[in-house]
Amino acid sequence: MSNSSSITQFLLLAFTDTRELQLLNFWLFLAIYLAALLGNGLIITAVACDHHLHTPMYFFLLNLSLLDLGSISTTVPKAMANSLWDTRDISYTGCIAQLFLFVFLMSAEFYLLTVMAYDRYVAICKPLHYGTLLGSRACVHMAAAAWATGFLNAVLLTANTFSLPLCQGNALDQFFCEIPQILKLSCSNSYLREAGLLVVGAFVGFGCFVFIVVSYVEIFRAVLRIPSQQGRHKAFSTCLPHLAVVSLFVSTAMFSNLKPPSISSLSLDVVVAVLYSVLPPAVNPLIYSIKNKELKDALWKLAQEMLFH
Repeated sequence: MSNSSSITQFLLLAFTDTRELQLLNFWLFLAIYLAALLGNGLIITAVACDHHLHTPMYFFLLNLSLLDLGSISTTVPKAMANSLWDTRDISYTGCIAQLFLFVFLMSAEFYLLTVMAYDRYVAICKPLHYGTLLGSRACVHMAAAAWATGFLNAVLLTANTFSLPLCQGNALDQFFCEIPQILKLSCSNSYLREAGLLVVGAFVGFGCFVFIVVSYVEIFRAVLRIPSQQGRHKAFSTCLPHLAVVSLFVSTAMFSNLKPPSISSLSLDVVVAVLYSVLPPAVNPLIYSIKNKELKDALWKLAQEMLFH
């Protein structure tokens, strides 16, 4: 039996014990990580450099790309290093930092997606008030609120998680430090306070989810009332990428946390964790740029400047 005061490191889950498969996992994660860095980096640069993209929607998209870069950089490099060097360990302080940053960035991303739903709602349902409701100062305040709320959530959950006495060893059944995995190591009946915080966080998250759903119900009602097909197509093209990103984020996160124990398994937990922590940051830039002419034009202009100047 061990306790938290004697634990100096945790053992993360190894994807495989076969050396060849460990190296395959390294190269696969490296490809995903580089795709995320490239895609999000291009969006950040394009939005920052092209004055045509200095609008609320692209300001929030820039913030989303920053959060995506941060979240994937919190988990994937350590998993890559462990696969490459055939090790499993992460220091106690490293685990605290990883869990804090992951909760902070993922929470802030969900709150930011809620703000982005409000942006699309105002743009389509109240276009005459768009400049008033989403001025530059209001946008900065809303983005800052998303970051600050995520930070507060991470401070509370991380502090409470690592204040629990740990009696079940130091081996985690996940490739990164995750709250449910730390709770599995805690002494029995010692995590009720943490469970209470998680329930409060779940209610806040559910409120955001309801807000997003209601916003899109109103958006679709407004779009279907637009008389011209071209107008409907333009409205949908600005909303569907955000809806796809929200759906990917919420569905994978909800399945990870709400799946019944009867279907839970180690391999399924790892697959779901990859889906909600690694996949979104890599595919979000593709989702947002694939049918967005303004963004594609800005990226093409940026590529030309990089190649010919």
